[in-house]
Amino acid sequence: MPTRPTITLVRGDITEEHADVLVNAANSSLLGGGGVDGAIHRRGGPEILAACRELRASHYGKGLPTGQAVATTAGRLHATHVVHTVGPVWSRTEDRSALLASCYRESLRVASELGARTVVFPAISTGVYGWPLHDGARIAVRTVREAAFPPVTDIRFVLFDEEAYARFDEVLSA
Repeated sequence: MPTRPTITLVRGDITEEHADVLVNAANSSLLGGGGVDGAIHRRGGPEILAACRELRASHYGKGLPTGQAVATTAGRLHATHVVHTVGPVWSRTEDRSALLASCYRESLRVASELGARTVVFPAISTGVYGWPLHDGARIAVRTVREAAFPPVTDIRFVLFDEEAYARFDEVLSA
């Protein structure tokens, strides 16, 4: 049975992390946006946008579907790759938790295929997409705990503010 990765929490800016893979909470266009997506594109530089444009011109003409993941260069970031994933917008009337879990699982699958050992995640969909923080943390932690994608051995959640860190800490400690 594969060894489960170590899961740690960091309060800070994901663009300052050193890792094999940084996961980007992207929008379906892959062309940058606000929040984590905008920060990764700005800090990573034009190489990331160029790689995303190539993906749009070839495989993802209509954009990256929600719950899927795809890799590009990391440009000027302290990483080898950025894995872009599109989280679902939270809904009061429709359970989209399987799509959110898929973001984490598919990102780990892509990272594994790239030979990554260290993978850094943001709190996908908990910002402008409105996912309740505690539920988003529960889904994220449960999914990465259940997933085994060698050679990934180190998973970090980098959380921008104290509230997000506290919610993830509660779930991780439970």
